[in-house]
Amino acid sequence: MSRQVFLYDPPDRFVAGTVGLPGRRTFFLQASAAGRVTSVALEKTQVAALAERIDELLDEVVRRSGGNAPVPAVAPSDVGDSAPLDVPIEEEFRVGTMALAWDGDEQRMIVEAQALVELDAESDEDLAEAEEALLQDEENGPPMLRVRLSGAQARAFAKRALHVVNAGRPPCPLCSLPLDPEGHVCPRQNGYRRSA
Repeated sequence: MSRQVFLYDPPDRFVAGTVGLPGRRTFFLQASAAGRVTSVALEKTQVAALAERIDELLDEVVRRSGGNAPVPAVAPSDVGDSAPLDVPIEEEFRVGTMALAWDGDEQRMIVEAQALVELDAESDEDLAEAEEALLQDEENGPPMLRVRLSGAQARAFAKRALHVVNAGRPPCPLCSLPLDPEGHVCPRQNGYRRSA
């Protein structure tokens, strides 16, 4: 079966968002253009890592170009997107691996999110070989979302993604674990429940 690639070059919209209440949220990447929408689910930590790496890569592009790359230092306010995810949200797949690249010729950021794949292997060596073969197989690999963004779009995505990640439950000031509305058992207080 050939690989299904959801390509947005460029998207009308590319955002991170959530569904559900803090502590029970499901995170999504959502791309849309010309009336079609693709939503893929992923973990909160993946969203945070993606946003941070996008900012780091854009900073490096600016540094290497001597400030001549069409990449703003911060997210432009006119590109910001605070609207909720488009509905209905239909999960195409759950993200396993992600990749970032900068296309210097087109001056675009490329974001790829590939579906999570369960691999059967006898040993760690077999698993490494299977993972490498899967990554190299452009035609028959797992489904993938590929989005090409301008520097301004990428900065706006990263800003919103970090805001979405930080909009959850506040961290405990002692242990940094999330505080629940019904209380928190803090390991730094030897398991005593912290009053809200």
